[in-house]
Amino acid sequence: MIRVLIAEDEHLIRGALISLLSAEKGIQVVADTGEGHQVVALAREHRPDVAVLDVNLPDINGLEVAGRLQECLPQCRSLLLTSLDHPGTVRQALDQGVAGYLLKDAPPGALATAIRRVAAAQRVIAPELLLAAWQARSNPLTPRETEVLARASEGMDVAGVAEATQLSHGTVRNYLSRCVMKLGARGRLDAVRIAREAGWLLGSSASASHLSDTRR
Repeated sequence: MIRVLIAEDEHLIRGALISLLSAEKGIQVVADTGEGHQVVALAREHRPDVAVLDVNLPDINGLEVAGRLQECLPQCRSLLLTSLDHPGTVRQALDQGVAGYLLKDAPPGALATAIRRVAAAQRVIAPELLLAAWQARSNPLTPRETEVLARASEGMDVAGVAEATQLSHGTVRNYLSRCVMKLGARGRLDAVRIAREAGWLLGSSASASHLSDTRR
């Protein structure tokens, strides 16, 4: 019996996934949640073989959750689901060693097949996503620059980013300036847009009014 944990914030979709998998022989959904921060605790309690994770969970993105699972419970393999095919996100998933990555509009039977293959230590990536990753532009930002830009995208001002990253205000400003330059952006707002559309920034979307604070 393959034990499965599902993390999907949209109730209708999560319910549909549970119903779909409950009808499959040899697959048992042992836990489900709509919040990324609950996944590791649930996985420790229920010991799933496969975690099916929405990439765009509202609190913690699915890639980060998959990374935490890999650290805490390496025997639990992650299968990501997405309604979008941002190439940069796919590249990150491949680089991170995620076991599976499917589009949500895949045929119903594709998920059960993918879960069985992932549980058997195989890797399953939707062909469309694999092609997108192959064609994708690599992230020109360093991990630190990406982190700083991600913090700014959440609405933090320079002081907030500096505190969160334990960097000086001047260093944060330099990182943000380099992000703008490397991405060929018109400013910080545009740099965030470019990086988010490429899939290099995941997590909650920030409004323009919040981001305007980072100009200080």
